[in-house]
Amino acid sequence: MTDQQHTAASLESMEVRVRFLHPVWQEHALAYATNVSAGLDLRACIDSDTLAIPAGGRAAIPAGLAIEIMRPGIAGFIFSRSGLGTKEGLTVSQGVGVIDPDYRGQIIVSLLNTSDQPRTIERGQRIAQLVFMPVFTARLTAVDALGETARGAGGFGHTGKV
Repeated sequence: MTDQQHTAASLESMEVRVRFLHPVWQEHALAYATNVSAGLDLRACIDSDTLAIPAGGRAAIPAGLAIEIMRPGIAGFIFSRSGLGTKEGLTVSQGVGVIDPDYRGQIIVSLLNTSDQPRTIERGQRIAQLVFMPVFTARLTAVDALGETARGAGGFGHTGKV
């Protein structure tokens, strides 16, 4: 068994139910790019051949699917595709999108064009990735004071650049 096969075999899987809402998914499989990829590739499920995003502009792009996460304590997170962000300047506009475990609507990917040129998304193009990760809910306790630390209330840039 190769290291890659061993890693893939040791990864824990879980059930996620998927409802496909757009014909793009009849042309492409919802799948991991490799057997050790962290994210599922989401595609642009648009009805036209292309969608233009102006320089500095945003576009809400349907992913053409809805999900039901079957394990408690897990949520879906939408991350930018590194190549699309680096080469084209197209990133998930809010940094990371969160798909709450009880959300059953269509996943929408909001892309921001950070470049100084218009960009075009093609129908079926891979636009983001969906990663499943554990989440914790906080048990909030109101207090009059917080514990002391060496940093204290020092914020932005407090610890220096290097």
